[in-house]
Amino acid sequence: MVARDLNMSPAGSNPPVRHRGIFNSIKFFVFCHSLLQLAQLLVSGYMKSSISTIERRYGLSSQKSGLLAAFNEVGNTVFIIFVSFLGSRVHRPRFIGGGALLACVASLLMALPHFVFGPYKYSHHVASSKDNSSGLCQTGSSATPLSSNQSCSEQEDQAQQGVYLLLLLAQLLLGIAAVPIQPFGISYIDDYASKKNSPLYLGILLAMTSIGPALGFVSGAAMLRFYVDFNKLSKDQIQLDNSDLRWVGAWWLGFLAASCLLFLAALPYFFFPRNMAKEEGASDVQSSPDNQQQQPDELQELSLFQFLKSFPRIVLRMLKSPIYLLVVLAQVNLAALLAGLATFMAKFIERQFNRTVSFSNMMIGSVGIPMAVLGTVLGGVLMRRLGLSVSGASRLCAAAVLLCLLSAFPLLLVGCSTQQVAGIFPRSPDAAQCTSDCHCSHEAFNPVCGTDGVEFRSPCHAGCKAMEMDGSSRVRNYTQCACVGGLSHASPGTCGSGCSHLLHPFLLLLGLTAFIAAFSQTPSCMMILRTVTPEDKSFAVGIQYMLFRVLAFMPGPVLYGSVIDTTCILWAQKCGKPTSCLYYDLDHFRQRFLGLMVVFVCGALLCFLLTVRVLRGSAGQQEPQPEDKGPYRLVDGSKTLEDAPSKEKETMATET
Repeated sequence: MVARDLNMSPAGSNPPVRHRGIFNSIKFFVFCHSLLQLAQLLVSGYMKSSISTIERRYGLSSQKSGLLAAFNEVGNTVFIIFVSFLGSRVHRPRFIGGGALLACVASLLMALPHFVFGPYKYSHHVASSKDNSSGLCQTGSSATPLSSNQSCSEQEDQAQQGVYLLLLLAQLLLGIAAVPIQPFGISYIDDYASKKNSPLYLGILLAMTSIGPALGFVSGAAMLRFYVDFNKLSKDQIQLDNSDLRWVGAWWLGFLAASCLLFLAALPYFFFPRNMAKEEGASDVQSSPDNQQQQPDELQELSLFQFLKSFPRIVLRMLKSPIYLLVVLAQVNLAALLAGLATFMAKFIERQFNRTVSFSNMMIGSVGIPMAVLGTVLGGVLMRRLGLSVSGASRLCAAAVLLCLLSAFPLLLVGCSTQQVAGIFPRSPDAAQCTSDCHCSHEAFNPVCGTDGVEFRSPCHAGCKAMEMDGSSRVRNYTQCACVGGLSHASPGTCGSGCSHLLHPFLLLLGLTAFIAAFSQTPSCMMILRTVTPEDKSFAVGIQYMLFRVLAFMPGPVLYGSVIDTTCILWAQKCGKPTSCLYYDLDHFRQRFLGLMVVFVCGALLCFLLTVRVLRGSAGQQEPQPEDKGPYRLVDGSKTLEDAPSKEKETMATET
């Protein structure tokens, strides 16, 4: 009974858990927090699964869509420092609930453009309209190319800018909303859970950080099967299918569903107490929230201004440790790689292997992410079984990244060149001669595939003068096509890159690469935790994630998007201005997109190899003996973590 009293909060006013109901149960808090993190990260994964669709819907370049995907990190980075200051000074459950409600509002804002702005307009299959933007070749007629007048340009510019700014605002709010959720949730659990159960609870939360994005991609695959305006049009009015390059799925639908989940997940947090009785079995040496194990004691007495003033000094103190700096830089390289691939890999699969957006997202959610999760888990298991020291962990990381590099290189060779597109790829000035009298619009985009295997951007550009309809009033074939050899026929849709048969080898190599790269996650995290003093541990992790956001998560998608834009060979035109890309040089796309991935892997490998070198040179005679794998020593020459009891070391290992 005395031991239990010692485990109570300092206020001493909270009775044991069993007397207060489920809202004084740390297990119920873990359950609620798992659901909240699942919903929050589902939004993040869904956003990345829908980014190429949003790009196509609103005419964005890949650079702009990359900036949009990364913009939530701006709000997160700006406000994350205040979490370190607030610590347990505030009612953490209520702050978490407030963050969840803000995420709910932000998710609704993400879907708002669909309801505020007009329906999706694309180059139609024209039969009787006077608009020849995508119709048949009209030789000798009065039809003229669609011109971009001033009113059209103003309306389109205002609408596009309004949509983009609204989406940026929603992403900014999503980043701010995420600030209190994970740090306050983890610290709250660590304060009130027993040492025996704390690693299990944190492991559950870690699993949610992987399952959430995976579900986001899977739900994106499901939602994008529906046409974007299915709520505005009847089924007969929807003339596209999801294999059409102009198809835009219902990207907004998942944000509505996610906002409902976030709202429901937020409600319980307003009923949890500020201070909770510790879980039965908690050790009496475990710190209470007011003892602030999470922060150094001297920082608890600082004002906000003093804290902000001292923060740069704390950062510099962390970065003076060469091991800490090298490991964080290695993780930054891998994080930048992950940020870019998660944002644009579905688009790569769609274009390279001529697959639908929903199928591409399903592959990311069901192959790429699960393999990375499996690698992370097995990396932790391997560390535990081998009882690796910091030096052993550095060698494991270097070996894993080296194998990752070897498996990533073959990906550069798995793919095909762009299909032949008349007048576009390869460039041919003679291609326009057969359509010189057709008055084809520069904005037309309705791909057709000729019987000779050449693709055209529209029936007009193929010189087609007639078409055959099927029983459902859809175009079955275009005929009398002056630019098509042989039978002079063309079928609706793209000819494709001819690389579909290489999809399975590509996915196999991609899954293997993700699996091997993830092996380094747990050992590298352990190296950070074990090479700083206990009082600096929380700041080390906080600075680590701050550098992730500033150096990887924010610039990564923008960099990948900019690289992708350099491979575009035909931009869509709307009101005389370029919008999104219609055709890519697939060889350049593959080489630059995956080549950038190889560059980041090489950067991580270099950092881990330098870590091995520094540890080997600094440890000297202090290197732990094989039979005594417990001690971990700093290499900055200033502080040392002395030998810890075996039980404590086991607990510290599970924290990673």
